[in-house]
Amino acid sequence: MGFNVGDLVTRNSYGNDVVFRITAINGDDVILKGMNIRLVADADMSDLKKHSNEDVEDEQEFLSRLETVPDLNRNDYFYLPGKILHIDSDTDYLKRCLDYYKKINIWAMGINEKEDRIADNIIDLLEEYKPNIVVITGHDAYYKRKGKQDDINAYKSSSYFADAIKKAREYEASHEKLIIIAGACGSYYEELIKSGANFASSPKRVNIHALDPAIVAAKMSLSDINKDIDLKSILEKTKYGKDGIGGIITKGTMHVGYPR
Repeated sequence: MGFNVGDLVTRNSYGNDVVFRITAINGDDVILKGMNIRLVADADMSDLKKHSNEDVEDEQEFLSRLETVPDLNRNDYFYLPGKILHIDSDTDYLKRCLDYYKKINIWAMGINEKEDRIADNIIDLLEEYKPNIVVITGHDAYYKRKGKQDDINAYKSSSYFADAIKKAREYEASHEKLIIIAGACGSYYEELIKSGANFASSPKRVNIHALDPAIVAAKMSLSDINKDIDLKSILEKTKYGKDGIGGIITKGTMHVGYPR
């Protein structure tokens, strides 16, 4: 069976568990990008199985599990959600996250930046946009053959994420004044939290959904600045729950005012 760039496929050796789009072909070697999972992988063409468009997870079905768009014009009060700066190495996933923020009426600025460049630029971006929340994400992976789970050199991008978090904490040390959400598929969760993130992936080194970082950011944006968040409830809104993303209890970023 022939394959072409743009085809939707799964991998037989992984039980056809993730739907990918083919982004490049070099002989029998194929580069794949997850349709909904933040995962880039390579495969041999013989391992691939074509997948029908109809079987791809319906993003609207996934989003339907989240809260409806909150009414920020209710009663006599007015509500000011926290501002989000979303830095993502993947343009496709970034667009999907920005579309999600727009749908629920949250101000967000999206920046496309490769993982190894984020630390160099993050302070300038924070100074320019002055967000309440910064998301640092893209692609990552844990490679068992390279070392144990507590060896940062065994990860594709975790060291870059950790460096970017540390730089952001140089700009704002308080976990309350700047919420940091960082990581991607299989990231070194413990190191990212230790570096200063409020939320990070991935406690069980599992894949995460393309929208998971945005879902956490949105929840923080719409949570009251004077109240501690319901941490478990927020994590349960993500695709893989506490296996995919963990974090610390902190306060939200939304101001409430009166009168409207």
